[in-house]
Amino acid sequence: MSRLDGKIALVTGGTSGIGLATARRLVADGAYVFITGRRQKALDAAVKAIERNVTGIRADSADLEDLDRVYQTITKEKGKLDILFANAGIAERKSLAEVTEAHFDSIFDVNVRGVVFTVQKALPLLRDGASVILNASIVASTGNPGLSVYSATKAAVRSFARSWTLELKDRKIRVNVVSPGRITTDGLSGLAPNPSQTDGFFAYLAGQVPFGRLGQPEEIAAAVSFLASDDASYIGGIELFVDGAINQV
Repeated sequence: MSRLDGKIALVTGGTSGIGLATARRLVADGAYVFITGRRQKALDAAVKAIERNVTGIRADSADLEDLDRVYQTITKEKGKLDILFANAGIAERKSLAEVTEAHFDSIFDVNVRGVVFTVQKALPLLRDGASVILNASIVASTGNPGLSVYSATKAAVRSFARSWTLELKDRKIRVNVVSPGRITTDGLSGLAPNPSQTDGFFAYLAGQVPFGRLGQPEEIAAAVSFLASDDASYIGGIELFVDGAINQV
């Protein structure tokens, strides 16, 4: 018997990187998983890659009507939700001098507004004792030139978990945060100065990690699966760093 047998999960931003790896891990551990993504082609490819016990729903986490449709679909198909991984997020590098309203609004819309309403609108479906995991980042607790707006959104996500842990304690809903370090994803490669420098950029980042390498999406997925399971039944409000020790030493 797998540790997530019979559980129903939602992974937002589940078409690539950490989201896709987590959806696959949750299915492997026994859950039925709904994933969201903004692009239908990528969503279809992710569903095909996961192969079983998965439903894809095209949705933008910053669009409240899309979120309503996501939860209507889950209600109709399964009627409950045991695990919510609020993973959808975007990043873009801009110095303070370069920040525009459009940059600020787009990142806060997805990374902060989207997380708030993804969790709020899930509340009627979440069973008592459910697990909510928010995807933050190590940048929430460090200075990061060119990533000040993105870093601020992840600090907000970390703060949400503290307050929501207290607000939802009577329902025994556990809210935790996973904070990835430098993980090999398309999102990280998108922060390279240009595509031709991706390998060198990754090597530079890996050289700063005590473990001497970048992390893999599957390593974040394993942490999320743990937090979602009864193995973490006495864990709430934490920030679990999965970062090769870069923020710890």
